[in-house]
Amino acid sequence: MKKKPSQLEKYLFDLNGYILIKKALQKKEVKECNKIIDKLKNLKNGKWNGYVHGHNYGGKEGLNLQQIYESGKPFEKLIDHPSWINHMLEFVGGEGTFDHLHGPLFIDENFANIRGPGEAIGIHSGNPEGIKRNNYRYQNGKFHCSQVNILIALNDIGSGDGGTVIIPGSHKSNIQHPEYKTNKMKKNTVSSAEKMTGAVEVFLNAGDALLFVDSLCHGSAKRINEGERRIVVYRYGPSWGFFRHPYRPSKKLLNRLTDFQRKIVMPHEKILTPIK
Repeated sequence: MKKKPSQLEKYLFDLNGYILIKKALQKKEVKECNKIIDKLKNLKNGKWNGYVHGHNYGGKEGLNLQQIYESGKPFEKLIDHPSWINHMLEFVGGEGTFDHLHGPLFIDENFANIRGPGEAIGIHSGNPEGIKRNNYRYQNGKFHCSQVNILIALNDIGSGDGGTVIIPGSHKSNIQHPEYKTNKMKKNTVSSAEKMTGAVEVFLNAGDALLFVDSLCHGSAKRINEGERRIVVYRYGPSWGFFRHPYRPSKKLLNRLTDFQRKIVMPHEKILTPIK
């Protein structure tokens, strides 16, 4: 059964820029996803396993398994998972407008991330940047967000595990966090997301999900524990959006998906060409 966002969730999403969805995935679903990750975790940066690509940004942020929905049914199910698909329809919004011209939503990036000791990703994003791609707006009683992310924990993420760090309310802030500026320009200042004033580290149990608008200032704490942190991220926006990276869904994947899923994965599948 597809869950619908409650009035409290709508309020908290508007207030803070994020909500938590506890037990978004069942234990069996988490186990099935981890079986696939076990097979892909040694993929090297720049290498492929089928249609899944090993990727990172050149730092110590761990390994991204890009196009993870290509890896099998467990990750295909996440495209329109009943725990959050109605939340995405509500928060991305645009029903009955040109935002739904090609379909209800669009996933412009999807990946699993594996992070070990000493690895983290720096704080980034935030409303003061004014980027259209992660715009947050609420107007006439409706949400209109350009990118809303679902981040799902595939194992428990507690103290020392490198949890996601967010700054609540920063999706509406008009002023850049002053420690964010010094973080980029000076040494011996705030260098870790979790040390920034107002930052909150989010702890999750396996199967829990963090849903947030991308204009929320976010990053992660550095993992100090042994072992690895495993998460999955799917980014949703309006149907007119396009891919962040030069990846495209395979024909094999598109042929396997339901009509609804296919409209989310590739709203631009039908491309018109001029008649000669």
